[in-house]
Amino acid sequence: MKKISLVIIAMAITMASCKDNKKETETIDAEKTAVAVVAPKKIKIALSAKSDSNVSGHVVFTEEDGKVTMTAIIDGLEPGQHAIHLHESADCSAEDGTSAGGHWNPTAQPHGKWGDATGYHKGDIGNFNADENGNGTITFTTDEWCIGCDDTTKNILNKSVIVHAGTDDFTSQPSGDAGARVSCAGIIK
Repeated sequence: MKKISLVIIAMAITMASCKDNKKETETIDAEKTAVAVVAPKKIKIALSAKSDSNVSGHVVFTEEDGKVTMTAIIDGLEPGQHAIHLHESADCSAEDGTSAGGHWNPTAQPHGKWGDATGYHKGDIGNFNADENGNGTITFTTDEWCIGCDDTTKNILNKSVIVHAGTDDFTSQPSGDAGARVSCAGIIK
C-alpha cells in the first residue's frame, strides 16, 4: 500500500511541475509573439461651397489594413447624380475651385471609370446620387491610396476633394465633363 501511495504522490508532483512549466512556457511564448496594435489613420475635412453654390458637408478618410476608405456626406446639391474626384492640389482658394488643379493622376493614365482596364486617374472616384432634399453620401474603399506614405502614386495628402454639379461620363478627356466645381476640401495632414 505504501508503494502505491508513493507512486501516486510522485505522479501528482510530476503533473503539478509539468503544469507550472507549461504556464511558464506560455508566458514566454506570449512575450515573444507580442503583436503591435496600430490605430487607423484618420482625416476629416470640411467641404466648402464653390461656384455660387450652397454645397457643403464633410469627408472622412480612414486607412486601416492597407486600405483607405473615403466617406463623404454632402448637402445643398441639386437632386440627381454628381461626380466626386480627388484633384492635384489641396488649394481651394479660387471661388470656382479651379485652384485645386485637374484630377489627381500620378500614373499618367487617361480619365475613366475606376478599375477600367483602359486606364483611370487615381482621383477618378465616380458618381453618387443626391436625394430630393439635395443630400448625398458616398463610400469608396481602395488599396491604391494611402495616408502619408512615401509612395507618391498612392499618397492622398495635399490633394483636394471636388464635388461637381454634374455627372462624370467616364469617357470625356481629361475630366469626364462633370460640370462646375460646386464644393471643395483640401486634404492636409
